[in-house]
Amino acid sequence: MKKRNTKILLVDDEPDILEIVSYNLAQEGYQIVTAANGKEAIEKAKKELPSLIIMDVMMPEMDGMEACEHIRKIPELNNVIITFLTARSEDYSQVAGFDAGADDYITKPIKPKLLVIKVKALLRRLKEQDQNAETLNVGGIEINREEYKIVKDNLEIALPRKEFELFYLLASKPGKVFKREEILDKVWGNDVVVGGRTIDVHIRKLREKIGDDLFKTIKGVGYKFEV
Repeated sequence: MKKRNTKILLVDDEPDILEIVSYNLAQEGYQIVTAANGKEAIEKAKKELPSLIIMDVMMPEMDGMEACEHIRKIPELNNVIITFLTARSEDYSQVAGFDAGADDYITKPIKPKLLVIKVKALLRRLKEQDQNAETLNVGGIEINREEYKIVKDNLEIALPRKEFELFYLLASKPGKVFKREEILDKVWGNDVVVGGRTIDVHIRKLREKIGDDLFKTIKGVGYKFEV
């Protein structure tokens, strides 16, 4: 993924933040698009089709959580990475962010160099996922990694990126118990700090959408997928 072809949408109601972050990422060769609130972010995302969206949470008109949920429902934006850049660092805020469909959660203030490193790590994971695209058929469920699409009983099920990646990981080896540490490493990566509750939230969502009996909890260890 060449930088000059990589578009990043920055969303924040503080002009100073937009200016500083835009400058530092533009210096790295990325194409930068900006928006000042959630509603504008949705319109810009549909028009520009960015690879990455960096979005504040607390904004006028529409906050970042609601905007993230809207964006996750747009088919052509299925593969976009969304990370929140916010001063709110409480655990419940992070869980709510991941529940809304975010891939990462970056806490303000952050040094520009560290932000650039985080952005590169997020985009690197996107590149690796694109290179490893394939289709799985497990228990009558078709999982198309290239299109981020799941079909069960002839019905297409839409999943946010992290829910899809978690499902793909578990379904790739039915019956295998994936430890929580392994799930965090393979789905969220070492560059992202999240709590164990994040996995529980995503598993709950998968049970609701795909089937409660397919996901088994191994107490004190992790989860497995059974068909």
